[in-house]
Amino acid sequence: MSIPVLEQPTEEKLVTVRGISWEQFKIIEAQLESNREVRLTYLAGVMEIMSPVGDKHEYVKTTLGYLLEAYMKELGIRFYGRGGFTIEEPGYASGTPDESYCIGSNKETPDIVIEIIVTSGTINRKELYKPKKVPEVWFWKSNSIKIFRLTEQGEYCEVDRSGFFSDLDPTLLLHYIAMPDQYDAVQEFIQVVRNELNR
Repeated sequence: MSIPVLEQPTEEKLVTVRGISWEQFKIIEAQLESNREVRLTYLAGVMEIMSPVGDKHEYVKTTLGYLLEAYMKELGIRFYGRGGFTIEEPGYASGTPDESYCIGSNKETPDIVIEIIVTSGTINRKELYKPKKVPEVWFWKSNSIKIFRLTEQGEYCEVDRSGFFSDLDPTLLLHYIAMPDQYDAVQEFIQVVRNELNR
């Protein structure tokens, strides 16, 4: 299946500041709390300020979420959407994924976090989720999906498919993310999943 190409969004502005203590970061975070246009990330003294993310970023995030949720519903997989809430290890790391899900049961730490990467910063975003032992981190960037699974050694290793959805080819998700009509994309994807289940 050929993958239609979705134009990579370019609206993000990214500023990196080094030598920031955790206390300084929390003060800045509190001051910007009401500003939804700004997203802060912190890892070991490095702070990234990102703004704004733009409509395409939100479109990709939402479409990918709809597709995953449709897939889980069709297969009868229990899931709990956690959205984009801040996951932090006090004193060391703070990051907010675009989407997150618990699989099977609702947990404090999500099983999957999803990041839509438009502008690559200096912070290794996989490191943000390592302290909380998030099992899988998904990245969408430039019409590709990369999935990283946490190993027993506590490191993230890239895998071809999610450990939670072994029959779901990420390439299929890319095809429907890039379709121009979100509603049609989700409905067509559901039909494809149903056809596979009925084989």
